[in-house]
Amino acid sequence: MDLYLDTSTPETILKLNDQEYRQVFANDLAEKLLQFIHDKLQENHKDWQDITEITFMSGPGSFTGLRIGASIVNTLSHELNIPLKDHHGNIHPIIIPEYGRPANISKPKK
Repeated sequence: MDLYLDTSTPETILKLNDQEYRQVFANDLAEKLLQFIHDKLQENHKDWQDITEITFMSGPGSFTGLRIGASIVNTLSHELNIPLKDHHGNIHPIIIPEYGRPANISKPKK
């Protein structure tokens, strides 16, 4: 089963083969994304071991969304020992998000 994940916008897109699921998590993406994927796998009578390939929309997009999504797909790819592709179809050992611009990080106050 191929898994595609896009967390670059407020609406997360998950595809399992030809089935597409969309969900808005707001500020709960980090807490609920993994369970969302698991629930959709079970709806398709599948489990983690049935995933044979992962594709991730690596950006540009939301800094936080991309970081969370990349963490999930990198971990799954490593633990399941399956190929990991970016949205261009290139295989990577890990996905580094493409934010589209430098991160806007506040300077320390002290």
